[in-house]
Amino acid sequence: MEESINGEELIEQAHIRREKLHKLVEEGKNPYEKTQYRVTARSAFVKENFSSLEGKEVRVAGRLMSRRIMGKASFAHIQDGDGQIQFYITRQDIGEEEYASFKKDYDIGDIVGVQGYVFRTQTGEVSVHATSLEMLTKALLPLPEKYNGLQNADMKYRLRHVDLIMNEDVRNTFYKRAKILRAIRAFLDNRGFLEADTPILLPLEIGADARPFKTHHNALDLDMYLRIETELYLKRLIVGGFEKVYEMGRIFRNEGMDARHNPEFTTVEIYQAYADYHDVMDFVEEMYRYVATEACGTTKVVFQGTELDFGHWEKLTMVEAVKKYAGVDFAEISSDEEAKKIAKKMEVPVEKGKESKGHILAAFFDAFVEDKLIQPTFIYDYPVEISPLAKRKPSDPTMTERFEYFMIGMEMGNAFSELNDPIDQRARMEAQAAKKRAAGAHAEVDEDFLDALEHGMPPTGGLGLGVDRLVMLLTDSPTIRDVLLFPTMKPKK
Repeated sequence: MEESINGEELIEQAHIRREKLHKLVEEGKNPYEKTQYRVTARSAFVKENFSSLEGKEVRVAGRLMSRRIMGKASFAHIQDGDGQIQFYITRQDIGEEEYASFKKDYDIGDIVGVQGYVFRTQTGEVSVHATSLEMLTKALLPLPEKYNGLQNADMKYRLRHVDLIMNEDVRNTFYKRAKILRAIRAFLDNRGFLEADTPILLPLEIGADARPFKTHHNALDLDMYLRIETELYLKRLIVGGFEKVYEMGRIFRNEGMDARHNPEFTTVEIYQAYADYHDVMDFVEEMYRYVATEACGTTKVVFQGTELDFGHWEKLTMVEAVKKYAGVDFAEISSDEEAKKIAKKMEVPVEKGKESKGHILAAFFDAFVEDKLIQPTFIYDYPVEISPLAKRKPSDPTMTERFEYFMIGMEMGNAFSELNDPIDQRARMEAQAAKKRAAGAHAEVDEDFLDALEHGMPPTGGLGLGVDRLVMLLTDSPTIRDVLLFPTMKPKK
């Protein structure tokens, strides 16, 4: 708002609008007292059904977006949830007093109700010929100038309500987001998955790498943590006898922000008993084809000028991918020391405490591979050091049955043949928690989860995917903030 109107103009316009409101209240026309307006048609319905509605009375309502005052008659546009529609208003039809009020008391941004009959103007625009007009809400702040709108990205996110008013493309992004979420749920529900709700507030900080948000439960006098995943509770449901479960919900990670990361985001985690990671790969391909077709009408979508084909997926092990893009074959590296020497030679940073061959393989992947994966690609068979919840490969215990999949150089999802050996799982979780405690965190092992594993969890395939990143791809949005209605922002003073 402040971009199109400077501070003094904004104050002046706000003052004028308040004076108009005061006048209306004194006249017994307080618009905030309105409790309802019986809408009989929306803008899109009127336009799409003109042939059957021509000459018939409708009642439409929305925000006043433009008007052209022409003496005894005027044209104006209102905007409802479907779009805009024009109405034509004359002094003869609504009376001299009401028409004078329309010219003097109404402003762009006001919410109005229009009753009238449907017609087409000489220029061919479907419109409503008003026979009565009501102000339903007085807007006390002006909208940005029509053609410039909100240009500053920071203001767009802070004033999302104004951004939605002014930009149809932004509204359509969030309509499509809702459609994508419905399609994911429909895909899962139709395949017999049970949607579950698991706790957001947790009594302990687990040993996983992500940093949680901490809060305090006053009644219990207990520090608690916002969840960083839904995995452990959903696996307990598998133990309990539900063979297909999923949860779509908010996850919270107290970490940095950039074009692909927001501290709170939406994921879907999916678990299926008696399936392995190869089954889950097939599942991912099928789901992406279904969701893209439902949301976009095709399995080929364009993201920032690049066409992605969800009908075709490449599959590489992590070792194969590093060999392809970095020219280093980790299958021929026999020791941690040899891996460190090659990393030093190729200037790949090796973190302290992450000096094993498996960690260095992952570092090579990050350095040379990830940003090259443009088309849908599965990368599978991950080192055990970076996969504490995945089952080891029977043929190679240094690797796990895990995959991630990538598009546009961006990780989109993570899947395992889930570890169901409670002894192995305890050892890995304890090592992970100890490492996190050494770094200053208050990490613990989730004993309730381990208790569940000791009761026996069947072989299970699991998948977690970032919904917001999928929405980015299917709406051609370059940043995660474009697909979150209210992204996290630092407060302005």
